Order: sequence, then C-alpha cells, then structure tokens
Amino acid sequence: MKPGFAGKTDTGMVRSVNQDSYYIDAPQGRFFVVADGMGGHAGGQEASQIATDTIRTYLEEHWDSSVASHELLEKAIFAANLKIIDDQQKHPERSDMGTTVVVVMFRNSQQWYGSVGDSRLYRLRTDRLEQLSEDQTWVARALKMGDLTLEEARIHPWRHVLSQCLGRRDLQTVEMHCIEVNAGDCLLLCSDGLTEEVSDEAIADCLRSTDTCEEAATALIEAAKFNGGSDNITTVLISVNGESVNS
Repeated sequence: MKPGFAGKTDTGMVRSVNQDSYYIDAPQGRFFVVADGMGGHAGGQEASQIATDTIRTYLEEHWDSSVASHELLEKAIFAANLKIIDDQQKHPERSDMGTTVVVVMFRNSQQWYGSVGDSRLYRLRTDRLEQLSEDQTWVARALKMGDLTLEEARIHPWRHVLSQCLGRRDLQTVEMHCIEVNAGDCLLLCSDGLTEEVSDEAIADCLRSTDTCEEAATALIEAAKFNGGSDNITTVLISVNGESVNS
C-alpha cells in the first residue's frame, strides 16, 4: 500500500445517526483519533465529538512542550474525559453519555497509542494482521480469565458491555503502549461497527488487496455494510514509509 493516511465514517445500514467521530492531523500526520459515542442520539454524538476535539486541541497546544510523549497523550485523553463530565453536568439530559477512544501519535521518533473502551488498533505487517489494543469489555476480561472460549465471546450478548469509557468519574487508567512501526506497516484504527461485521481475516485481505489508504478505508466500510452494517462504522488507515507516517 502506498504511504499516506485516510479516514472515513458511515452511519451504516440500521442506525439513523452517526455517533462515531474521527480526526486526522493532516497534512502533518502527527496523530490520529477514532471515537465511538454512546448514550442516546444527541449524547453519543456529543461525547465522541468532545473527545476528538479535546484530544486534538490538547495535543496541538502542548506538542512542542518538554512533556514525555506517553504523558502528553495520557493527559490529552484524561482532559477529554473531564470535558465530557463537565458537559454532562451542564446538560443533564445527556448525563449518561460516554465514548470509546483510540489514538495513535507519532512524536520524537516514537509511536504511542492510547485507548479506552473497545475501538481498536490493528497493525498489518507483511501478511500478518495483529490487534495491538486490548478491548476493555466484560467479555474480553472473561476471555482472558478463561471463563469464555473465543467462539463464545464472539456471540456473547454482553460483548458490547464496556468496563471503561470516557465520561466516567472512576476512569483511573488509560491503556498506553509504545508501538514498533516499520517501513511497509499499515495501521488501522476503527470503531466496533467494523469488527462486529468483518472478521480479522477479511480485514487483512482487504488491506493487502488495496493500493491506497483511501481505497482501504472505503472498502472496509463497504464490507461492513454488505454484512449488515448494524452500527456506525469508522476506519482510519495509516500506511508507513520509513520511521514515521510522513517521512
């Protein structure tokens, strides 16, 4: 796939409102955000947009500071959590709103990601697709503990029950990891509207068979819609050339 990045979001085939949000730091390619809101039509839309806007603003304003990259990203995500809580207090009608978030950041020759909830980060390297983020859900925890099999987890009625999301006062930790990115790698950030409808194997096939990030982002969404499109679908693709996305 040619170097570059692209994003696309779609309401899907069932929902009337798109509660997903994403942001690409173009043309610099410094950071990328996907958020999947919940809590009613207005609440979900508002929560995901607040998260995306707050993370964007925080990173832009503090980008050149001396703060370590992982601390900067963590602070940006916690700032988004507080902003959503503040909006809940001002608008009681959406007091139960929340959102997932996954962020990838390229800074100071390092690549970090932070995530809360079940929006995912994947890396395609050569022919192997790997899920880098860990779903913060009841089912993912049960699977890790051995209480469920992978087959049971895929169809469990509680698979969408989050153990963490933005918009909660009890949020104490953010999943943060430094990731290795090599020339030729492709990173995919996505909401669960994609992964509920399209298997990892089909995602990998799509990424291998498309020439550009724009084509891949569109093809993945069309595949999710073809398989039912029961939720909003968001995809952000980053194809890496060299040590950073824009090198």
